[in-house]
Amino acid sequence: MTTQVATQNSLLGVYRPAAPVFVSGSGRHLVARDGRTYLDFTSGIGVNALGYADAGIAAAMQTAIETGVVHTSNLFRTEPCVDLAGLLTSHSFAQRVFFCNSGAEANEAAFKFARKYARSSAEAGGEAEKHEIVALRGAFHGRLFGALAATDRPSMQQPFEPLMPGVQFITPGDVAEAAAVISAAKTAAVIVEPIQGEGGIQPLSAEYVAKLRELTDAAGALLIFDEVQCGLGRTGRLFAYEWLGVVPDMVTLAKPLAGGLPMGAVLMTEAVASVMVPGDHATTFGGGPFVSAVALEVVSRISDPSFLAEVRARGHQLETGLREIASKRAIKEVRGVGLMWGMELDQPAAPVVAAAMENGLLVISAGERVLRLLPALNIEPGEIAEGLSILEEVLS
Repeated sequence: MTTQVATQNSLLGVYRPAAPVFVSGSGRHLVARDGRTYLDFTSGIGVNALGYADAGIAAAMQTAIETGVVHTSNLFRTEPCVDLAGLLTSHSFAQRVFFCNSGAEANEAAFKFARKYARSSAEAGGEAEKHEIVALRGAFHGRLFGALAATDRPSMQQPFEPLMPGVQFITPGDVAEAAAVISAAKTAAVIVEPIQGEGGIQPLSAEYVAKLRELTDAAGALLIFDEVQCGLGRTGRLFAYEWLGVVPDMVTLAKPLAGGLPMGAVLMTEAVASVMVPGDHATTFGGGPFVSAVALEVVSRISDPSFLAEVRARGHQLETGLREIASKRAIKEVRGVGLMWGMELDQPAAPVVAAAMENGLLVISAGERVLRLLPALNIEPGEIAEGLSILEEVLS
């Protein structure tokens, strides 16, 4: 017990972890130290897309570790890294990929690439002030200095100011405001989450995003999609931009990419990639052979059309159940796509999250009054039904 307490007290207190200490998992369930089992509708905030103790991921890890090459640095190339980049580009709009270690790193890299792209156009006769990043109100892009500057959370920003300068915020859906802010003289890029995750599970409309595409094209600016939470199968398509019918210049990825191992990526067009030269940006660990080998397993399975069809089917089941609950309870709104859903309550979400845990279901919030549901993408129909039953009981 002494060792246990000392270990917990050694952690920096930037999180308020819930009471259970989890020691194992299988499928879509986590097992606590006291032996109690919980049905997980969080999947590690969208990371564990294939659940726990997945045989394919375990086999990929074993094969990768047996090579004896966990790390080489990016001074050298490895087959898993190159193969993963090829897999991602073959399934997307992109021609090039940059690998890093997290979603925040991916967004920071995208901002740097956008500013280099803008500077290249400025040197060719454009405006030297063309450096601004435009983000949406309600957005969450990470907690590093650049990503945090583009995250609409004053309480998170204030203790660490000054942050990266040159960020403007616009209201989602307000085309007139977007047209007034996005300019050829100053805007380097616009970054959006196709579905705002931390912002309360707020999907953007295809019409609005199409207008942003028009505005960025006219301004010679780049359009970046932050798909850290909503990408890689979460919506029932491999990429969320596929639902919108709008092709971005860059997409940032992370969370489920390497099956729980830390990995991020920026997918980009050749036009963006062409302005970057050796020395402009770097990473020691990004795209290492071990994490890339695991990511190959994850992306290969998630990108399978039959797998994505099942995600859409399970998403429809979850949506139907949530809307049925909402029709009988004081629920303000149900919104989402695929297996990414939010229920906006007329009360704080935290007590509901706690009550659900007490009843064996793990859910999380997205803001003060929104329940966020992010089950594993391979969740079974019976598990969705079980989770819905617990949620309805708790809400009643």
